[in-house]
Amino acid sequence: MSSTVRIIGAPMDYGANRRGVDMGPSAIRYAGLADELEGTGVEPVDAGDLLIPRAEERDPDATQPREGNAKFLREVGDVCSRLSEEVAETLADGAFPLVLGGDHSVAIGSMAGASRTATLGAIWFDAHADLNTPESSPSGNVHGMPLAAALGRGAFAEMEWANAPNLREDAIAYVGLRSIDDREREWVRDSEMTAFTMADIDERGITAVVEDALDVATTGTDGIHVSLDLDWLDPNAAPGVGTPVRGGVTYREAHSALERVSVRNADEGVLRSMDVVEVNPILDERNETATLAADLTASAFGKRIL
Repeated sequence: MSSTVRIIGAPMDYGANRRGVDMGPSAIRYAGLADELEGTGVEPVDAGDLLIPRAEERDPDATQPREGNAKFLREVGDVCSRLSEEVAETLADGAFPLVLGGDHSVAIGSMAGASRTATLGAIWFDAHADLNTPESSPSGNVHGMPLAAALGRGAFAEMEWANAPNLREDAIAYVGLRSIDDREREWVRDSEMTAFTMADIDERGITAVVEDALDVATTGTDGIHVSLDLDWLDPNAAPGVGTPVRGGVTYREAHSALERVSVRNADEGVLRSMDVVEVNPILDERNETATLAADLTASAFGKRIL
């Protein structure tokens, strides 16, 4: 992995159902992300934010041909196309792309760019499966669809901007699932992906689960994408998220998980890209969730207690 980390802000909330997540990148920066990264020995270079019009300036119905229930699909596609270019250019320049969301639909662009010239695996730290399609989604919120988009499922099969060309389905590992729609449950079971739920973490411990997830994501790939949704954590640790679900990982478990990623990366150079998403400062308490996001990101890059 490059010693230069390019921070790319993607302040998008088109894919969410609660306003405020567009302020996530600023909140994470304000929480001291650059200093935390410098402390791990990497050089952070802030590329600023993609220019994204506010959702209030767009009509989710009038600005696009509807695909199923999906809202703001054209706007999401525009942002993710530009983000994909940024990520691909960052890698071509020899730097590491660190994307700050915004809602989780930004991961569509992150993975599309990261998989353009390399075979990619992924670790999905999230409470949710994010495998709905425009046809199946009960809410129409695209932040519940990024993996379906990246894998070209449903209506996404016809959307070139959405597909991550070299993302291997059998090299995707969920860690910490605990809130899954019925259709998604069937699809996860029928897929080649590997799913570790909170029950697995309770039974086996976070270290063993993450090591297995890393084995899945690194087998037969050139590198991995890590997608960190802050609603993966229990709301007591991360209150500032739009879709909180009780029973998530603890503060310490989250750090242990990202530390395992950094250890494997130090040994094998497996990290190719990362996004950190779903921090909503409007719902946060004293910027606690954004600070946690910055700390966890640093853990992924090698920050240690000792």
